[in-house]
Amino acid sequence: MRIPITTPLVDVDHLKTGDLVAISGVIYTGRDAAHKRFIEDMKAGKGLPFDPKNQILYYVGPTPKKPGHVMGSAGPTTATRMDAYTPQLIEQGLKGMIGKGRRSNPVIEAMKTYHAVYFGAVEGTAALLSKCIKEAEVIAYEDLGAESVFRLTIENFPAVVVNDIHGNDLYTQEQQKYRS
Repeated sequence: MRIPITTPLVDVDHLKTGDLVAISGVIYTGRDAAHKRFIEDMKAGKGLPFDPKNQILYYVGPTPKKPGHVMGSAGPTTATRMDAYTPQLIEQGLKGMIGKGRRSNPVIEAMKTYHAVYFGAVEGTAALLSKCIKEAEVIAYEDLGAESVFRLTIENFPAVVVNDIHGNDLYTQEQQKYRS
């Protein structure tokens, strides 16, 4: 059974590593090129193209949309590519991230300190995940093409909690479980 979650994420403290969730509401997208600009804009005093407080960032670079579709295939990107920038965004109030793969220790520490979570989406399911996207609008960095920042409205987007606010890590826990 999936735990229904609606954005904005006000409280993620009840979520535990391994929980299956179904996310609905507004989320934002950003990959490494956008993350670099986020930090450059913050340093320049410009602010971010969206308010990260209580929001989720999905690490995705969608394919071009086909006629009659909101967005093309939209599968998760490897999260570690954003790790150099992520702690600063979590400090700004970002509550969740969706991607694939592990997170670095600085990101995990920031999640513990500021109560944020990392959700994993299953790679190889890009076409299926795109069906959960009901609206998509480019809101920033249009010159980045597929890596532009999108505002997405999603419904019942399936994910799993990989890292919770306590520093637990699904990858580590599952490896230990199967070694026993």
